[in-house]
Amino acid sequence: MKNKKLWIGVGAVAVIALVVWLLSGGKSEEKVEFETAKVEKQDIHTSITATGTIEPVTSVTVGTQVSGIVSKLYVDYNSVVKKGQIIAELDKTNLISELNRAKADLTSAQSTLNYEQANFNRYQTLFDKGLVSANDYESARLSFEKARQTVASSRESVQKAQTNLGYATITSPIDGVVLSKSVEEGQTVAASFNTPELFTIAQDLTDMRVIADIDEADIGGVKEGQRVSFTVDAFPDDKFDGAVTQVRQQATTESNVVTYEVVISAPNKDLKLKPGLTANVTIFTLEKNNVLAAPTKALRFMPNEALLQKGQQIEDVEAPQKIWTLEGNTFKAHKVETGTTNGMLTEIVSGISEGTEVLVDFTITGGDEEMPGEQATNPFMPRPRGRNNNQQQKK
Repeated sequence: MKNKKLWIGVGAVAVIALVVWLLSGGKSEEKVEFETAKVEKQDIHTSITATGTIEPVTSVTVGTQVSGIVSKLYVDYNSVVKKGQIIAELDKTNLISELNRAKADLTSAQSTLNYEQANFNRYQTLFDKGLVSANDYESARLSFEKARQTVASSRESVQKAQTNLGYATITSPIDGVVLSKSVEEGQTVAASFNTPELFTIAQDLTDMRVIADIDEADIGGVKEGQRVSFTVDAFPDDKFDGAVTQVRQQATTESNVVTYEVVISAPNKDLKLKPGLTANVTIFTLEKNNVLAAPTKALRFMPNEALLQKGQQIEDVEAPQKIWTLEGNTFKAHKVETGTTNGMLTEIVSGISEGTEVLVDFTITGGDEEMPGEQATNPFMPRPRGRNNNQQQKK
């Protein structure tokens, strides 16, 4: 009997607790907590990232216009050269022979011209006296003209042979540093169809540039003069600065990805940057420093009757852009004019003063679960089933 009475008492207590829980709504009290931020002077930056290749601003590929065997090399990799300095020579034996033959042909043609000129002068005298026919006179004149043209052609051949002989001595076209060398002494180079590449010379390694490939989605924001920072894997702790100097119009398509080349200056006074290094580039497409700004989320915040507790009210205004403050028991809207934005911060041109605390978000705690009021999505969508209006309000 005692055990029976005990179980009856326990059951009665449980029933009373259940009734109290149901009468209270079956849930714990909810609280609304608001997140605020100050409107203050900040820097608003937007940027895009890309990769590029470092190269000299000016580099020249040195080749040869004549074929032959490389007889001497006077420079090597990293050699510093001056404009006009001899850097290589080809074997000149055949070229000298061609020049001598051309000179001999010129001498022969000159002798023929002298004879034909004397012969023409004689026929002209006889023709003037009526002693030879017009046909003989014209024949002598034609032979003289042909001899004169042969001499002119022979002179050109001599000039060409002399020029080719000069090409066998290869000189540097600019002051600079030898970056690459493609031949060795004794190697034969053939210039029949294209110009063989012998050396690549960079003019000034203290003045480099980055050729960056920018995606088509980002190229619209890139303009000349924009600030750039970049890093290279060779010096991961160093940050290098430059600026956009050229946005090239030619598009490159690879694997259905369209990119555009952007040229970026890269001063290199300490010679850390080497041609061919990969640069990880950040281009600052927007920079506004020390401007009045607020979190962009504040412009998406919108109070709702569901957030009000007893005695609170909403004071709204008609405006395309507005920011809210909580002043005492009043949610007050402020019409603002906005400027640039980077997604996280938005410039406030007018409508609210510096230092004002504005509402940016809210969180509902208590009840069955905590509900963040993320304004980026619609925070005022219908609440989950089982929440009545009283449960949505702050007690």
